[in-house]
Amino acid sequence: MSHSETVWIVDDDRSIRWVLEKALQQEGITTHSFESTSGVLSRLAREQPDAIISDIRMPGPSGLDLLAQIRERYPRLPVIIMTAHSDLDSAVASYQGGAFEYLPKPFDVDEAVSLVKRACLHALEQQSQAPVIEQPRTPEIIGEAPAMQEVFRAIGRLSHSNITVLINGESGTGKELVAHALHRHSPRAAAPFIALNMAAIPKDLMESELFGHEKGAFTGAANQRRGRFEQADGGTLFLDEIGDMPADTQTRLLRVLADGEFYRVGGHTPVRVDVRIIAATHQNLETLVQAGKFREDLFHRLNVIRIHIPRLADRREDIPALARHFLASAAQELSVEPKLLKSETEEYLRNLGWPGNVRQLENTCRWITVMASGREVHIDDLPPELLHQSSETQPSGNWEQGLRSWADQALTRGQSSLLDEAVPAFERIMIETALKHTAGRRRDAAQLLGWGRNTLTRKIKELGMGGDDDEGDEA
Repeated sequence: MSHSETVWIVDDDRSIRWVLEKALQQEGITTHSFESTSGVLSRLAREQPDAIISDIRMPGPSGLDLLAQIRERYPRLPVIIMTAHSDLDSAVASYQGGAFEYLPKPFDVDEAVSLVKRACLHALEQQSQAPVIEQPRTPEIIGEAPAMQEVFRAIGRLSHSNITVLINGESGTGKELVAHALHRHSPRAAAPFIALNMAAIPKDLMESELFGHEKGAFTGAANQRRGRFEQADGGTLFLDEIGDMPADTQTRLLRVLADGEFYRVGGHTPVRVDVRIIAATHQNLETLVQAGKFREDLFHRLNVIRIHIPRLADRREDIPALARHFLASAAQELSVEPKLLKSETEEYLRNLGWPGNVRQLENTCRWITVMASGREVHIDDLPPELLHQSSETQPSGNWEQGLRSWADQALTRGQSSLLDEAVPAFERIMIETALKHTAGRRRDAAQLLGWGRNTLTRKIKELGMGGDDDEGDEA
């Protein structure tokens, strides 16, 4: 650290004060000690340390009382709370009060010193930061990546339309958020937006959910009930995970799309509705059609305009902005200060696989808001499962970016004939991976690669991967 740090120690236990004083002074940190919280605030009015480490239970006002007053008057001053009463209530009260960290006694001296140093560094970084300016209303969808700009364009082009839209993308990419935006920017914005997840409803209740039922239509139907179509009349009905809809319900939905009317379950009088349909799925509907699991005519009814939502791994440049947004939202929800990501933490998050997409990032930001110590988030503050991701968990779709980086670095070094190195390396990796998936069976591996068996055998010899194999197969 570039300047001499000063730390105040507040504890009625003389031995604790002495141990901390000696340990911190050996690290070049100036200390000042108090036997109680009395006098701390008056001295703070004259000068401020880089950090304070305080016990909770002392004669007079407690350490938590001191913490509350410091947070109100000096919100950027980090306070470490320590106590011999290592109970859940003390820990919770410390964090809720805005403590930088909670240190239970007895503590490891080296660990305590490390924590104090981190608090001092946090204070220094806080001083160098510009004040946080409240931003105007956050955008409903965040995305600077080209793939997301295409989504924005589609929403814009459809803003004056009532046309049916099919949204596809992996789970957690934000399909319902896009559906909301389509509704909000449509002529139906003032009418209801009703969402229904097909995968979350038992098959025997799905028709009742969609179309409603008459009194006595089945056991338990004590009253007439309006279904989601009637609830959405004049507005938008969002059918999420449409690929999970049962075949008989698909048939009824097709009729509604064609005729604009339906019968409640157990009913005999047609009900007419004016509803815009937005459907979404993480599945490949064309594949389901070919497998006979989804009606082709319904697919064509739904697939009028299709919007593809990219994976988070395909829009990595959006991760820092998304994380800041989710951290701010979580902080507002929990009534705490928003956490700030260090630049190296942002970069680390950008390079993760994110199989759960935006939803996983949002949940991670909630975890950080609750569990990370200090306002600034270091890499080691992240959830353990993110810290142990190996290169094998990195997204397969990012290999092209890695290849680009390698080529760019090689050319920068003046290297030439890149393909002479890259093509054999690529083929070797593909062959090794295919053989791994087939337990060494070359015939099956060749099929996975789209080669004949002789071609695979020849490539193995050319690449010096060993093992003659005379069994023939047409190349």
